Amino acid sequence: MSDGPTYGFDTLQIHAGARPDPATGARQTPIYQTTAYVFRDADHAAALFNLQEVGYIYSRLTNPTVAVLQERIATLEGGVGAVCCSSGHAAQIMALFPLMGPGRNVVASTRLYGGTVTQFSQSIKRFGWSAKFVDTDDLEAVKAAIDDDTRAIFCESIANPGGYVTDIRALADLADAAGIPLIVDNTSATPYLCRPIEQGATLVVHSTTKYLTGNGTVTGGAIVDSGRFDWSANDKFPSLSEAEPAYHGLKFHETFGPLAFTFHGIAVGLRDLGMTMNPQGAHYTLMGIETLSLRMQRHVENAEKIAAWLEKDDRVDYVTYAGLPSSPYHDRVKAQYPKGAGALFTFAVKGGYDACVKLVNALEIFSHVANLGDTRSLIIHSASTTHRQLTPEQQQAAGAGPNVVRVSIGIEDADDLIADLDQALAKASA
Repeated sequence: MSDGPTYGFDTLQIHAGARPDPATGARQTPIYQTTAYVFRDADHAAALFNLQEVGYIYSRLTNPTVAVLQERIATLEGGVGAVCCSSGHAAQIMALFPLMGPGRNVVASTRLYGGTVTQFSQSIKRFGWSAKFVDTDDLEAVKAAIDDDTRAIFCESIANPGGYVTDIRALADLADAAGIPLIVDNTSATPYLCRPIEQGATLVVHSTTKYLTGNGTVTGGAIVDSGRFDWSANDKFPSLSEAEPAYHGLKFHETFGPLAFTFHGIAVGLRDLGMTMNPQGAHYTLMGIETLSLRMQRHVENAEKIAAWLEKDDRVDYVTYAGLPSSPYHDRVKAQYPKGAGALFTFAVKGGYDACVKLVNALEIFSHVANLGDTRSLIIHSASTTHRQLTPEQQQAAGAGPNVVRVSIGIEDADDLIADLDQALAKASA
């Protein structure tokens, strides 16, 4: 889309980054299913490899279909650029890769997806990195956890599995004071409900597998760069501020300014880590984003109705949905998430672990899967699946205790979903 008018979200989710195909006039973005691209001549090839010209070299790095998706997600999030990759987990590593080094740490929320907790507490140790897990509602604890080796703060806007909402602005202030970036996983909220960059985040990551695609067909990830962080303000981020040997001493921040992180993600991250998104996956996600606002409105509407019904049910101990008036996060939702608290939350079933298993097995419309953000309503018992690798203490901190199930409310008829939960709860409590 051309510069000029400021378009609304519903327009941008369909048009941002996309133009009719110049070769055929195709209105929908084509799937450029190719590994390589012909150079005009030797000088053109050299300029591309030297990062002196922007273009397509090899699909591990860049692809026209993926490029449209990158521009669309960046536009919806209010960033200057984005890098798409193979999964949400890949996006997290890609986000940390230019920032970290042996002996460095990231301060991370205790309320994270179980796979992220495992990635941060176990897998990143193999790079010589570490994570400090802190309750991000305790700002003093966050501040105390930051030390000279801390290179980022990491949180989720709406936490998986409990649906807790984060005070992004408060964490951004702490990150700014420490001279480090705030990274926000915005998967559960999407840019329709929350735009972390507007609240001070430096980087936003997504599992595009979830709400952005919305149909449970492909995996993918994205890192969005706000373009606002001064990578040269101190010596903490040499990958971005100092000479890069692989590009004859080029300094990414000096050369690319606000787009330094984005260019590094492609020219170094994708080049060396190879966590590439395939063009067909990008195409599915582009089609999903076209209806994002419509789906999120229905997701939230259904979630509010179902959470209210569950809260009143005697077979349920508690519901964690932040959109409920009884939630301790309700005022934060109204102030920072005015379009709603998403559609992901947990509820505790009286009868504990065994009752949760019976409930999951008895449901007919809800699908028992390890995913969220689908048009279909989904359920999982986190303690025995996605958070199984965690200690009991970590499970409780993440909101995934043995008596809890996580639901991702879809866009079906809410009354049908309530009826399904009702019959399953009856069997679980029998």
